[in-house]
Amino acid sequence: MLVRKIKEIRPLIFLLSKIRIASDYARSRIQVFQWLAAFKQIPRSLQVLHRRISVVGTIGSGKTTFASKSARLLDVPHVELDALHWEPNWVEAPNDLFRERVKQALHGDSWVVDGNYHQVRDIVWSRADTVVWLDYPFRTIIARLARRTLRRILTNEKLWNGNQEHIRGLFTRDSVFLWAVRTYRRRRRQYSILLSRPENSHLAVVRLRSPMEATRFLSTLGQRET
Repeated sequence: MLVRKIKEIRPLIFLLSKIRIASDYARSRIQVFQWLAAFKQIPRSLQVLHRRISVVGTIGSGKTTFASKSARLLDVPHVELDALHWEPNWVEAPNDLFRERVKQALHGDSWVVDGNYHQVRDIVWSRADTVVWLDYPFRTIIARLARRTLRRILTNEKLWNGNQEHIRGLFTRDSVFLWAVRTYRRRRRQYSILLSRPENSHLAVVRLRSPMEATRFLSTLGQRET
């Protein structure tokens, strides 16, 4: 069974190896600048105590992992919008039900939520005090997405309400890789516009452009001004 599954995902393994080779050169060229960014002093305005954080970013940016770490550091609930949106067998919850679930999940004073769903953005952002935008380079996104997908398929990882990713899903119009290609540039334009609107002026916006910047920001969470 394992040998058969490995044979099925061989194209994905090949894709991942090519992505890694292509990105190694670029990564070596900018490594110095990444280290400088990691140790750059974050403005004091970002060192406030964030209590209601919305984490956004394109597919594969690591929203859930970042949100989970943030929630643990702040000792607050972590809300994953995917878990509220997806019913068994990849059926989408009706919008009314989805919105009600989100309202209930975010009724508290402190939380970290991750997800990009436009159907509930008004609910999430009106209650949030901070938006963290994981705005990573495309090469970082696609490499992370390939590793995540490979892991989920190999381990038969169960996601929300028992849903699973399958190798056959990579070769359809709903492929996560096609979705990443289609939405990457669009989301970058979209968030720049949305976050500049007057109704979102109450939000502290933290735009993180690399995993190192994300690590640096996480180190500031929970710090109280003295």
